[in-house]
Amino acid sequence: KTVGIIGAGPAGLACADVLVRNGVKAVVYDRYEEIGGLLTFGIPEFKLEKDIVRRRREILEGMGVEFVLNTEVGKDISFDKLMSKHDAVFMGMGAYNAMRGGFPGEDSKGVLQALPYLINNVRQSMGTLPEGEVPISMKGKRVLVLGGGDTAMDCIRTAIRQGAVNVKCIYRRGEESMPGSKREVANAKEEGADFLWNYQPLAIEPMVGGTLAVRLAQTQHFPTGTRGRGTVELVPGSEMVIQCDRVIIAFGFMPQKQSWCETAGIMTDKAARVKTNLKSTFHHQTSHSKIFAAGDMVTGSDLVVTAVFGGRQAALEIVDYLANTDLNVS
Repeated sequence: KTVGIIGAGPAGLACADVLVRNGVKAVVYDRYEEIGGLLTFGIPEFKLEKDIVRRRREILEGMGVEFVLNTEVGKDISFDKLMSKHDAVFMGMGAYNAMRGGFPGEDSKGVLQALPYLINNVRQSMGTLPEGEVPISMKGKRVLVLGGGDTAMDCIRTAIRQGAVNVKCIYRRGEESMPGSKREVANAKEEGADFLWNYQPLAIEPMVGGTLAVRLAQTQHFPTGTRGRGTVELVPGSEMVIQCDRVIIAFGFMPQKQSWCETAGIMTDKAARVKTNLKSTFHHQTSHSKIFAAGDMVTGSDLVVTAVFGGRQAALEIVDYLANTDLNVS
């Protein structure tokens, strides 16, 4: 029996690990040149040395896991072909689709999304930057980072290491409401970052000479709200403008809906998260009985350990699925 795993991130690697331990051939497909997903490309090297991920690859390959890298499902290999090659499929593609702020100037020159910036930086350090892709550096730049999660802190600390003259974080709530790790915020402060709390971006305006003007408004927090974090409203007459050279947007990520999900009958919700646990048999089984899923593409952006746990549990379910011929019907 063989299982095709889409995505070599934490969920996919955990799934492959458990499958081969149970005598099932695992073939992992990933669009990047190295395994790890966001462990490799989203987390800067100063937080996670890439040799750790490379050693994990050597261990998994020694166990019998096969990696098919630089291969994007739906582009380099069709989903139908992948389905025909394997007895089951596991999807663990994570959440790479950047959330947008919806304000004017978001696509201006000099405005970067967090993940492409971080991936570019990691590839520079690994020496795997694709031919024709320009290295991104913040050396000598005044940088504004919009957002308050761990990815925003990664961008801040990366920009500082690249030699930015000033790095400022803009967050629309207070420090106590930051969604990321308090340790990450403390590290960013220690390394020289400035923070502007309770300000929300309204627009980004290109200036003559290539600089940017970011228009902000002060916010006020009210404790009521449907998600338990309260609501934020703009304070009238509180607008201000900050000039900078680069803006990095780090508002979070959502799963990216794949065109083949619909044709394969894989149900997703409005946020493009894959629906699982639709039947009582297997918690990680999708609406297509041959296809399982776990990690951020099911839960939305979450912790690495959550994705690992989901991948491991899904693998055990796949082993049971493959062993029971009565369930092995699409």
